Amino acid sequence: MFVFQRMASTATTFSLFSHSVRSLPKPFSFPSVKHFIPIATKFPNTECSSFGCCNTQRSGLSASIPAIATTSETIETTAGDAEDEKLDDVSEGKFVLPTNKSSERLLRIRHTCAHIMAMAVQKLYPDAKVTIGPWIENGFYYDFDMEPLTDKDLRRIKKEMDRIIGRNLPLIREEVSREEAEKRIMSLCEPYKLEILDSIKEEPITIYHIGEDWWDLCAGPHVESTGNINRKAVELESVAGAYWRGDEKRQMLQRIYGTAWENEEQLKAYLNFKEEAKRRDHRRLGLDLDLFSIQDEAGGGLVFWHPKGAIIRHIIEDTWKRIHMEHGYDLLYTPHVAKADLWRVSGHLDFYRENMYDQMKVEDELYQLRPMNCPYHILVYKRKLHSYRDFPIRVAELGTVYRYELSGSLHGLFRVRGFTQDDAHIFCLQDQIKEEIRAVLDLTEKILLQFGFQQYEVNLSTRPDKAVGSDDIWEKATFALRDALHDKGWNYEVDEGGGAFYGPKIDLKIEDALGRKWQCSTIQVDFNLPQRFDITYVDSNSEKKRPIMIHRAVLGSLERFFGVLIEHYAGDFPLWLSPVQARVLPVTDAQLAYCYEVTDKLKANGIRAEVCYGERLPKLIRNAEKQKIPLMAVAGPKEVETQTLTVRSRFGGEMGTISADDFVNRIKKAAENRTSF
Repeated sequence: MFVFQRMASTATTFSLFSHSVRSLPKPFSFPSVKHFIPIATKFPNTECSSFGCCNTQRSGLSASIPAIATTSETIETTAGDAEDEKLDDVSEGKFVLPTNKSSERLLRIRHTCAHIMAMAVQKLYPDAKVTIGPWIENGFYYDFDMEPLTDKDLRRIKKEMDRIIGRNLPLIREEVSREEAEKRIMSLCEPYKLEILDSIKEEPITIYHIGEDWWDLCAGPHVESTGNINRKAVELESVAGAYWRGDEKRQMLQRIYGTAWENEEQLKAYLNFKEEAKRRDHRRLGLDLDLFSIQDEAGGGLVFWHPKGAIIRHIIEDTWKRIHMEHGYDLLYTPHVAKADLWRVSGHLDFYRENMYDQMKVEDELYQLRPMNCPYHILVYKRKLHSYRDFPIRVAELGTVYRYELSGSLHGLFRVRGFTQDDAHIFCLQDQIKEEIRAVLDLTEKILLQFGFQQYEVNLSTRPDKAVGSDDIWEKATFALRDALHDKGWNYEVDEGGGAFYGPKIDLKIEDALGRKWQCSTIQVDFNLPQRFDITYVDSNSEKKRPIMIHRAVLGSLERFFGVLIEHYAGDFPLWLSPVQARVLPVTDAQLAYCYEVTDKLKANGIRAEVCYGERLPKLIRNAEKQKIPLMAVAGPKEVETQTLTVRSRFGGEMGTISADDFVNRIKKAAENRTSF
């Protein structure tokens, strides 16, 4: 069966399949794109048509909004040979879901399905304009300029797609000149076409026909004919709004999401997983467990941490601070605003203005809410002259920053307008880069292991075409990052040219209990800000030199990391992390005094405990289960007489009767060792 095991502290398992999925973003969000597929033309007997273009594009959304993704590595397969056995295996969790990367056939299916969907839409809604749409990790989507669609419309479109698939129409490639492509576009009077054509730099222009009815500007690849697609393995999932080119000032489009697989059993496995991901949605669990809220009265993207959520945040912060101080970091607290000129020196006003809020006037000067912490840490560095003997200098801060986000892009805790970064900066000498990077990797591993994350995806991004800094320092910094990864023994992929203009970087994605990967940790070498702020040190020859600056974050942001934790544990936090570790329940009100006595003892020993009463005991137990309390301690007349408690574990069931002192000691030991009770 598909089984994943919770961390040791929970001592339980769940039966489900565990390929990697990130939940689909809601309206106006933009999932990660592997390939843009072109927009289709209409049928010959209509007045207008829609085209698109194929264009490989990187997406940075993994750092903000999760998009559905799958990975075959996280699923063990023991599927049988017969079709009925395969379907049984899906329900039992014995199935490997392929990815676009692992299966070219799947990628071709999804690419073709996007074309078929556009063809179906334009057949049913002749006035619809088709823009562009990519295949994505779980399937495909397309953006249409048309009236809003309903679920009933999706069913009509899917039925038409099935008809097109059943006709077994060939997909035929044609090459035309740019002039010919433009001529065809002009004859179809589509407003989006020429803009798309202009973005295609390669020639000749390639077109794919589906039979003789419909064609599309496209570079491929596709299946040979529509009949190669299993219509029972295709499903249209939802409709959302999306601005053309992601620009809020441009036309609002209708985005249709679909999923496509090689066969029916893969689709069934995917849908099962989707249900599990829905069960873990941090927005729902945050409400059900009273952890946090985002309130309209205050504004979107601003997080209110409720008492239980705040307790977990306190534990995260305390763990983070303790480990950083153990590793030689000095803690900082810096302001939330600064003069606008500071952000001009840093370059943010030139290169990051669209992500910053409007300036505010204080007396006769302009101030700016901070989008980053880096300039503040540089100012702390500049307060005095440094010698080469001072290095490395490590400073760290849980610094709250504010970034402008469109309301439609906000997504629970994953994309907000105000969030707290676990930010740190290291100032070091060139020959210290490798040692410091390795130390950051060790610290990153130590912190992530505290919260149950052991599997990572690591990427090394190298120098882009446009960059600051000499070739020599870029080469030295890149080799230092590479050597640190080799010393650590971590596998990684190289993203050639994917570094920032100011230096190379390492990005780390953590893998949760469902195999989903979340961008959290990053390590970036910076040659730009030290130059902009003209920071120096005095070397052994009494000459002024410029230090190397390393930016790094382990958790990314507390808000987003908390959202990942909620979904990783499905709200069932391990004992050491749970906001309420034990709930003491009286059989009747006659035992209340004893229950409070026990609770006071638990609290005096640093254990988060509470008394709950006023209902019949079975109801009290059900409520504790529903609120995912790890331990319940029941006290009846016998327990009061013997100074004991009958303990029930959410994960381990009935634990028997133990003394109150033993109960306290066992919880303390389990919390300290990050183990189960």
